[in-house]
Amino acid sequence: MAIKKGIKVIAENRKAFHDYFIDEKFEAGIVLSGTEVKSLRAGKVNLKDSYVQVKEGEIFLIGVHISPYEQGNRFNLDPMRTRKLLMHKNEIIRLFSIVKQDGLTIVPTKTARTKFLS
Repeated sequence: MAIKKGIKVIAENRKAFHDYFIDEKFEAGIVLSGTEVKSLRAGKVNLKDSYVQVKEGEIFLIGVHISPYEQGNRFNLDPMRTRKLLMHKNEIIRLFSIVKQDGLTIVPTKTARTKFLS
């Protein structure tokens, strides 16, 4: 049985393409907790006015709103909390140097999920 790989786009930040010149694109994972995963799968995420910041060799996503999961009750977290991104160390160092030297901004453009079908 062959395994097919598909990508489902959950949310896009179309305003970023209008407001900014997109020079390069990178792919990163995101650290989610608890019910945020189910909210993200349901497409309840807003990338408007969000950005990425590099601090102490780690990279963080700031300003993304993931709506609380309806059935999550007390396990829901703050929808606007800062979330850690997962990238290779050399990519983080490169992004940090570009942001510091050139004064560029790192903006998320798309949230997607990889689906494996068998």
